[in-house]
Amino acid sequence: MSITETIIDIPIEHEKNVFGDYDHYIKIIERTLNVTIIERNGEIKVVGSLDDVAKAKSVFLQLLELSKRGNNITEQQVNYTLSLSFEEKEREILEIDKEIICHTINGKPIKPKTIGQKSYVDHIRKKMIVFGVGPAGTGKTYLAMAMAITAFKNDEVNKIILTRPAIEAGEKLGFLPGDLQSKVDPYLRPLYDALHQIMGPEAYARNAEKGLIEVAPLAYMRGRTLDNAFIILDEAQNTTPAQMKMFLTRIGFGSKVVVTGDMTQKDLPYGASSGLDVAINVLKKINDIGFSYLTSQDVVRHPLVQKIVKAYDSYEERQKRNEKKQSSHKELRIRKGMRAERVRSNRYEGR
Repeated sequence: MSITETIIDIPIEHEKNVFGDYDHYIKIIERTLNVTIIERNGEIKVVGSLDDVAKAKSVFLQLLELSKRGNNITEQQVNYTLSLSFEEKEREILEIDKEIICHTINGKPIKPKTIGQKSYVDHIRKKMIVFGVGPAGTGKTYLAMAMAITAFKNDEVNKIILTRPAIEAGEKLGFLPGDLQSKVDPYLRPLYDALHQIMGPEAYARNAEKGLIEVAPLAYMRGRTLDNAFIILDEAQNTTPAQMKMFLTRIGFGSKVVVTGDMTQKDLPYGASSGLDVAINVLKKINDIGFSYLTSQDVVRHPLVQKIVKAYDSYEERQKRNEKKQSSHKELRIRKGMRAERVRSNRYEGR
């Protein structure tokens, strides 16, 4: 294998952002691409095989361009750009970065950070109903909230309705104090948090008082017709098939609906069917409904979350294989027993 090297100029004002604290990002790129990187006076020399050096150079150039656009480079962006480099798609990170949905109350831009997230946002723009399915940390709810607030500010809808089933996450909380709203608020806290971060608590309170923004448990949706609204059903994996049907038949004219859920985090009673599973199977052939499936590659929380999601995915896959193997062995034993019984029966009848 021939060894080659290349020199890349990194302007001094972008060094810390591109290299990371204590050259942390450089070390990640070295480990992932099996190259040696030497940094000296604003230049980096990359040494390795021709293909690996080309990948490393392209990754650095994409990160530099992101930095020039004013982005604070994160470890997630470095890892994601590296993963795209193996498919020769690393330049797509710049196309994704152009997609700004809106800004938070602090002026921070909200935008998709992966190809999967961009596809999800595109689906929301084009389709009346969108199912966003994926593991924790993939931005399903947050991006949907950003799209809802943007549509509301642009007068595309008259109100925002956010709902989720009020169900405990594997534990019994007992009777909660306060009035009915106080009892359901803990279940809806993630939705409030996103609203406050994007819109600001004052703007949220003002619009909520006017009835333009509503955060309510799913049970409150029964009997209503929701016209000209942006409706988000969060944690849809915890709905029953009857609840999901009830919710989807509330939709009126001029409305847009996003249903989000994580198939791996169901809190329904053991053996109960999930309304999300049933809805996907029933509605998958309807063209006006979009389905976005996010994966562990789309996780944009702490890098450790991505590793946790991957570890659980691998564990569950092994469990399914073992269950299938045990089922096959059990079926084989039953067949052998039936065959032996027939042989004994034939011998008995031949006497």
